[in-house]
Amino acid sequence: MSDSLIAKYNVAGPRYTSYPTVPYWNTAAFTREDWQKRLTTSFANSNYSAGISLYIHLPFCESLCTFCGCNKRITRNHNVEEPYIDAILNEWEMYCEWLPERPRIAELHLGGGTPSFFSPHELRRLMTGIFRWADPVPTTENSGPDFGWEGHPNNTTGEHLQTLYEYGFRRVSFGVQDYDPVVQKAIHRHQPFAHVQRVTQQARAIGYTSISHDLVFGLPFQQQSSIIDTIIQTLSLRPDRIAFYSYAHVPWIKGTGQRGFADNDLPSADKKRALYETGRALLEAGGYTEIGMDHFALPHDSLYKAMHTGQLHRNFMGYTTTQTDILLGLGASAISDVGTAFMQNQKDIGTYQAEVNQNQLPIFKGHLLTDEDALIRRHILNIMCRFQTRWSIMEWTPAEWETISHQLDDFRVDGLLVYDETGLWVRPEGRPFLRNICMVFDRYLTKPSVTAKPLFSSTV
Repeated sequence: MSDSLIAKYNVAGPRYTSYPTVPYWNTAAFTREDWQKRLTTSFANSNYSAGISLYIHLPFCESLCTFCGCNKRITRNHNVEEPYIDAILNEWEMYCEWLPERPRIAELHLGGGTPSFFSPHELRRLMTGIFRWADPVPTTENSGPDFGWEGHPNNTTGEHLQTLYEYGFRRVSFGVQDYDPVVQKAIHRHQPFAHVQRVTQQARAIGYTSISHDLVFGLPFQQQSSIIDTIIQTLSLRPDRIAFYSYAHVPWIKGTGQRGFADNDLPSADKKRALYETGRALLEAGGYTEIGMDHFALPHDSLYKAMHTGQLHRNFMGYTTTQTDILLGLGASAISDVGTAFMQNQKDIGTYQAEVNQNQLPIFKGHLLTDEDALIRRHILNIMCRFQTRWSIMEWTPAEWETISHQLDDFRVDGLLVYDETGLWVRPEGRPFLRNICMVFDRYLTKPSVTAKPLFSSTV
């Protein structure tokens, strides 16, 4: 990849886990009544047998990783576990009382924060409470529930793994980031290879069928040598899938801790991209295939199969193999999607718990999708998941088509895609610029920003 292309396209842009992206939601037009109506309507119109998706945000961590932009609270006080689980179960009960039928769960993910911060006892109490009100979708020859969770290699125990396995979890991801001690010190993430090896082997022995390792490129002080060493050690454990994320430098987000190192400690844009190309070459040589953006999988893994069958999907949890009409997010800051509306819970943990304990749904903000939103969302999802999208020229006004085609011409001249009046196809050379290509269709990026602060990390 040429340095000139990196310089040209390395601009701030969304990761497109949703469209419209959260900063551009029309929150003023959103009410609790709207949300309840959109949810119940979507549930009534959905394929009941296909089930719903459930994301549960467990935000506590014992130690702050200074590369992290997630919503979390740092504490070593484990007395926070019980009241937080109580709040999640109360929120879930409110939702289930809204729904006309007992829901089936097709996809369930525990994210954070650090889910393994919670004791096996509290995780067991959480899952028992969830399934008091719902059932997993039935397992058939070709499908079944897809349950996964995120574990920290330093505190995940065999009991954690066994407990969640007994509730149907077959996927687990472990945050690795980088094995270089200099990088680990800079991001305050001290964890030896032996810990990752232990939990990977334990998960495999218990029966987990998809084990993922999360790696990050573009971290402070990261060099080619550390990426090579990290990938080689990762390959020795043969995880079923690998997330190879671009570090998102967003120090303006409150509470990220990303001011723990200087900007000049980060690799430049061209060096950062070179780190990715090195890592990708090693992973592909090791038998992994690039899936969408930032992900790799072995041929037996469901993520690989979903890409090749056209079933790959993307939502607030990232890439997924399950497509449902409803994604409900439980817990502080969690985001829900019912197809025609988005809603985010209160971000502050204390506010979230107080509202739920008063039998009040903890709504922070939301957005009701317009017909135009739904159209653009479909194209962006197709580009992110299938590297192509099809359209009718009648979808665009002449002025819109002139603007779109003018911007796409730039990518075509650079050899990154081909397009005509029926759709576009991203070339392999264009995959590093998926976010930039999606930005062509984003109607909100041309609107005035709602804040003077930056909104997005760099795309390259």
